Amino acid sequence: MLKGVGHIFITFEGGEGSGKSTQIQMLLEYLQDAGHDVLCLRDPGGTFISEKIREILKDTDNAAITQKTEAMLYLAARSQMFDELLKPCLDRGGIVICDRYSDSTVVYQGYAGGINLDMLKAFCIFASNGLEPDLTFYLQLDPVLGLERKKCQGELDRTELKGFEFHKQVADAYDMEAKKHPKRIKTIDATLPPEEIASIIIKYVNKLLK
Repeated sequence: MLKGVGHIFITFEGGEGSGKSTQIQMLLEYLQDAGHDVLCLRDPGGTFISEKIREILKDTDNAAITQKTEAMLYLAARSQMFDELLKPCLDRGGIVICDRYSDSTVVYQGYAGGINLDMLKAFCIFASNGLEPDLTFYLQLDPVLGLERKKCQGELDRTELKGFEFHKQVADAYDMEAKKHPKRIKTIDATLPPEEIASIIIKYVNKLLK
C-alpha cells in the first residue's frame, strides 16, 4: 500500500552539469521502494503543452528569444504543469520531486538575465498559486566543470550555449539565494561521489517524512 505523508514538495537546483538527474533518480527509487506515492517532474515539462514549450526553449535555432519572452515561456510551462500534475499529486497527499522550479527562474532570468527580481518573483507566485517547495537541494558546482561535463555528454542546448560569464552569474546567484533561504535550500558539494550526495539528501528527506 502506498504511504501518505501529507504532501511534500522537493526540488533540485543547480547549474549545468551539476548531477541533478542522477540524484533525482536515486531519491525517486528510494522513496518508491519505501512505498510512497511519488511523482517525478521536470520544469519546464511534464505535460504535453509544457513539453512543447520546453522544445522551444531548448532549441538552438531560437537564439532570438528575448529574456522577457523566455521568462514568460518558463512561467507558462510551469503553470500548466502545476494545474495538471503537481497540485493534484500534492492534494492527494503524495510526494513531488521536481527538476528545477521557481528558483531557476529567479536565478537564470532574474539575476543572470537582468529581469527585475521583484516582478519576476511575483509572477512565479502567480504561476504556482503561491506554492513553494518544502525542501530544495542545490547541487553546487564550479560552472567551468559543469559546462565541461555537459560538453562530454553531447550537444549543448540553447541555455547551455550562453557562455561562461552567464553561467558564472548563475552560480553566484544560486549561492546568494541559498544563503537567503538556508532552512529550505540545502547546499551540497556536487563534486562528492554520487552515493555520498544521495546519502545526505536522504537524511534531509527522512526528517520531513517523520
